[in-house]
Amino acid sequence: MHWEALPTPDQKIIDELQHALGVSNTIAKLLAQRNIDSFESAKAFFRPQWEDLHDPFLMRDMDKAVQRIDRALKAGQSIMVYGDYDVDGTTSVALMTTFLQQKGGTITPYIPDRYTEGYGISYQGIDSAFAKGIQLIIALDCGVKALDKVAYAKEKGIDFIICDHHLPGEKLPDTIALLNPKQPNCTYPFKELCGCGIGFKLLQALTQFWKEDQSSIHSYLDLVATATAADIVPMVGENRVLCFYGLKQLRDRPRPGISRLLGALKRPVTISDLVFRLAPRINAAGRMDHALTAAQLLMTQEQAALAQIAAQIEHLNSERRSIEKRITEEALQQIEERIEEDASATVVYADHWHKGVVGIVAARLIETHYRPTVVLTRSGEQYVGSVRSVKGFDVYAALAACSEHMHQFGGHKYAAGLTLDQEHLAAFKKAFEQAVSQSITADQLLPKARYDSELSIDEIDLKGYRIVEQMAPFGPHNMRPVFYSENCIDSGSTRIVGKEQNHLRLSIQTNNGSIEGIGFGMADHYPAIAKGRPFDLLYSLDENEWNGQRTLQLKIKHIRIRK
Repeated sequence: MHWEALPTPDQKIIDELQHALGVSNTIAKLLAQRNIDSFESAKAFFRPQWEDLHDPFLMRDMDKAVQRIDRALKAGQSIMVYGDYDVDGTTSVALMTTFLQQKGGTITPYIPDRYTEGYGISYQGIDSAFAKGIQLIIALDCGVKALDKVAYAKEKGIDFIICDHHLPGEKLPDTIALLNPKQPNCTYPFKELCGCGIGFKLLQALTQFWKEDQSSIHSYLDLVATATAADIVPMVGENRVLCFYGLKQLRDRPRPGISRLLGALKRPVTISDLVFRLAPRINAAGRMDHALTAAQLLMTQEQAALAQIAAQIEHLNSERRSIEKRITEEALQQIEERIEEDASATVVYADHWHKGVVGIVAARLIETHYRPTVVLTRSGEQYVGSVRSVKGFDVYAALAACSEHMHQFGGHKYAAGLTLDQEHLAAFKKAFEQAVSQSITADQLLPKARYDSELSIDEIDLKGYRIVEQMAPFGPHNMRPVFYSENCIDSGSTRIVGKEQNHLRLSIQTNNGSIEGIGFGMADHYPAIAKGRPFDLLYSLDENEWNGQRTLQLKIKHIRIRK
């Protein structure tokens, strides 16, 4: 693991910010690293405003989408709301279904079965809509490449409105409206909304069209924040504004289903809670059973039903964790037996692996074998799988170079999914490994831990921590700041903690006493630290609550014992 400092901004900008804002050099540097270079931009950063959101009608086809939905509601037409089975799709279905039902619409929520239908728009879903007499399908977080499926629906007299954020292909589906800022000739200023975010822009446009108060859609922002956090889209621009207000909604008036899954928190909800507590539980429904279960939880108000669905989801999540652990162990064994240590890519597969967790397993494998990774399993007569990449490497482009060997694929720069025929497995494996090795650099294969700024242990104080906390919500392009401190010394109270005695409770000597830190899974460093060996740290600032007392602590990312 190579420790690497983020680039230092222009010192002139740092000095100007320090003077204009009255903050420390460290805080000014953190802001400059986030492209904040003036009092005005700092004000917009620390105090996101609803007015910072763009006019939804700047998005291509938004007017067509609004008019078609308005016509459907006035004519009493039934509408199917169709979404993907991940967090983004599930929250999108809950958002659009609830909103249109409140407008008097007859709405059928639909999420495809991961195992029988696969990703995206399915013929089965369209047939289900046709059988119910549905004339309009609103698809969210999928559909931008579903040319044949949309054409099939059109033959059956069903219109499509697609709200998708994935990269479009060379041809676009023949829809009534395609809402996707990444499509050609769309001048919408912000390109990084998730699927639920685009769905929310449609809600915003509809309320404007109907001349309704914009505050009427604030209650949906908890869903938007959850999807934005889970989909790992950049936490800048509109995403930052939507999450800022979404977290406020979650803290003040969370929907009952989210409260059930989050459990009792002793502090305000954060983006980390959405990513690490809420999202895995929502995803578990689609991975282990059916994602519509999670959507129903997000839409339900009745307490007895909520308790039953939440218990079911908790069970599915526990099952998911157990299966994920077993498959990861089997995949690691396969890597050790089959793949050279200096390989540029990993491709592993087994017929019996659970399709619902292969994406998580791919991410786990990268933690130990740092290279682009494909995990495949059998699904009927085909192999299906997930791909995860390392920082800086475009795995989508690598897949495109192997497209002749796949039935279909789709995704992003760092994550994708694919389907291929059995007879193409060996050829795909060879082609993918070759595509990666020809384009990946040695630097991209080197795992890095990046930090924002060096900081003396003695400089850490509550005031600085409070300012850092105001930089939230955190996420890509605005990650929680990581600091580097060197030559730290144990105060004499460092100890091993945890049920399995695998965590490290650090106590670090400072000029004013000591400061504590927690290093999860880092107990192996204890002997050297307890003997007085100096050590370097990468960490973020955190607050610990114990017996009603709140104290500042370090959340340790990495420890390096000095020689």
